Amino acid sequence: MRYLMSILLCLAALLPLKAQNNALATQNAAQTARAEVLLETTEGNIRIALYNETPRHRDNFLKLVESHFYDSLLFHRVIPSFMIQTGDPDSRHAEPGTLLGEGDLPYQLEPEIVPALRHRYGSVAAAREGDDVNPGHLSSACQFYIVTRKSGTPHLDGAYTVFGEVTEGMDVANRIQRHIRDDDDRPVHDVRILRATVVRK
Repeated sequence: MRYLMSILLCLAALLPLKAQNNALATQNAAQTARAEVLLETTEGNIRIALYNETPRHRDNFLKLVESHFYDSLLFHRVIPSFMIQTGDPDSRHAEPGTLLGEGDLPYQLEPEIVPALRHRYGSVAAAREGDDVNPGHLSSACQFYIVTRKSGTPHLDGAYTVFGEVTEGMDVANRIQRHIRDDDDRPVHDVRILRATVVRK
């Protein structure tokens, strides 16, 4: 009987610890849950998960999506086996053949370079101006690109902020990169984001 009571006392002592562990597990799961955005394009849907490790870029991207900023913008620069780029506000009503890529919002983002977040196949990263005019690696407020090279683009690691990854729709990204382009890498036939929505926040 005394032995049974000892076991019961030990179990009773462990119950609060188990509850605490469960609470910690729930908290950790909430912290690691990632916001997700859906891009509905003229070529199909692309789903993007945003990294919690880059909160400035994550929150800025969510804000722009929720304000419908990306709706009707073009993929204005596509390079096969490298990347596809969008987010230039000037592309919304651009005439065919117009040079794009210079449009932006009136602010930039401080870089969030996380060594573990590399330019892998399907990575989503912030575009920016070159080092000659932007030595601080400040990110564009709105332009971003998706890596389409199967082996990634490691030469960009440490220089551009990777803030997400494609979780569904790389087949769509690959179709976009194969479009016929002009001399400025703009698709001859417009490829457009029809609508961007936050599907998980």
